[in-house]
Amino acid sequence: MRGRTRLRRVGLPYLLLLPALLLELLVHLVPMVIGIVMSFKELTQLQIAHWGAAPWKALGNYRVTVDFDAPVGATLLHSFAVTCAFSVLTVGLCWLLGTAAAIFLQENFRGRGLLRAVFLTPYALPVYAAVITWAFLFQRDNGLINHVLHDQLGLTGDRPFWLLGDNSFVALLVVSVWKTWPFAFLVVMAALQSIPKDLYEAAALDGAGLVRQIRRITLPSLRPINQVLLLVLFLWSFNDFNTPYVLFGKAAPEAADLLSIHIYQSSFVTWNFGTGSAMSVLLLLFLLVVTAGYLLATSRGRKSADA
Repeated sequence: MRGRTRLRRVGLPYLLLLPALLLELLVHLVPMVIGIVMSFKELTQLQIAHWGAAPWKALGNYRVTVDFDAPVGATLLHSFAVTCAFSVLTVGLCWLLGTAAAIFLQENFRGRGLLRAVFLTPYALPVYAAVITWAFLFQRDNGLINHVLHDQLGLTGDRPFWLLGDNSFVALLVVSVWKTWPFAFLVVMAALQSIPKDLYEAAALDGAGLVRQIRRITLPSLRPINQVLLLVLFLWSFNDFNTPYVLFGKAAPEAADLLSIHIYQSSFVTWNFGTGSAMSVLLLLFLLVVTAGYLLATSRGRKSADA
């Protein structure tokens, strides 16, 4: 009787988690396995209706993808470089803006609550509505950006194209940072609440100024949170599909050709699902390796700091 009661008490939490686990497997794991299988097949629009019977291509799709001397591999390598630059800049700017804003709003002053609400507005807005609004702002002839920069301030010799050419990377970066940095602000602001005020008071009595307090107290105290925050921001930006798709449509400019939109074009525009699946698998492996290496490096850093 005791054994049955103990089994029921121990097994009940797992039983309650079972529906969520099954749904998670159905939504994530099953499509992932299907995508991996598709990457080993010669799958085009002619075989998509019966993709299970498509010819087996083994590693052929991967050979085409990593052949950087061929057009498919060369464009993928360029897209990878663009995505890396975009992710590094997005993560750095989001962390910098979020941390600066969180530190600034730690002090009590009139209107602080209103500023917090304003800073969090981009994070609360629906992504599609926000990005479409930015697409209108970046219009060459009727957009507000060119109206201010060219018509009012005269900073440009001609109205630049923001959604075409090299400027498309700048436009994509601006939109991505604008909608992502409030998350960094929210996380850092919450983490700052756990730092004792006594540390700042003692530092002030010892003659430490604001900059030194930030360097010696704030940033070291935020290190565990920043390690997780930077990883999350990197994964979000590297996998970002909604922003370039809504901003540019199905065909992103070469300067803003992120891997997510590049894989979409390879799969659903050129109808080469096998090659697109192979690219997705390679992207998954790259992110797994980067995540594992980052977690290993940060764990070793914590151990050495504790020692």
